[in-house]
Amino acid sequence: MTEQGRVLVVDDDETVRDVVRRYLEVAGFEVDVAGDGTEGLRLFSTTGPDLVVLDVMMPGLNGLEVCRRLRQVSQVPVVMLTALGEEENRIAGLQLGADDYVTKPFSPKELALRVASVLRRARMPRPEPAARVITDGDLALQMSARQAALGGVELPLTSREFDLLAFFLTHPGVAFSRADLLEKVWGWDFGDQSTVTVHVRRLREKIEKNPAKPVRVATVWGVGYRYDPVRR
Repeated sequence: MTEQGRVLVVDDDETVRDVVRRYLEVAGFEVDVAGDGTEGLRLFSTTGPDLVVLDVMMPGLNGLEVCRRLRQVSQVPVVMLTALGEEENRIAGLQLGADDYVTKPFSPKELALRVASVLRRARMPRPEPAARVITDGDLALQMSARQAALGGVELPLTSREFDLLAFFLTHPGVAFSRADLLEKVWGWDFGDQSTVTVHVRRLREKIEKNPAKPVRVATVWGVGYRYDPVRR
């Protein structure tokens, strides 16, 4: 295992696989490659990567289905590769739990930097408040264990969803723009703000009684989002 970590690249284009592999290896990663979704799932189970780079459009088992199956068994960070103009696939990937995406054609150097950023964020120790458990009504977050529960039932949150919810809970009543959240939760000073929109939607589906009429994560029109505690 290298210090940077192990990355699994799943793409049916041999040229893309080779270029991405070489750039990631230069960046210090150990890299495994797969030419289709089935092989990707097999390698995932045998190599235990720290992050998966996953092409959306593949014959047979496509990237969205692979991501869905990965999320059934693991919260490993996933970076999706999507073609320019495939907004629906990008959103679908984020809804399935992908952590980030890069649009083709892309700079392999940028992809390597994005992979490093996602991994660094996933490994970063999170500062905790004085209380190790944050509560709001029937919602509870155990910060050290990185677990969340609603009404005593554990919530299946991805790492990014947990970070977003923890940020909201520790900043109640404050309106944040999507750009603010992208910087403060994702740690990015650039990126597609629709990433935030999709993660907020996923979070509402898990913590709101009626996601269409949220009472905790409120939309502030013209600004972004605000967390309104159930118990002040």
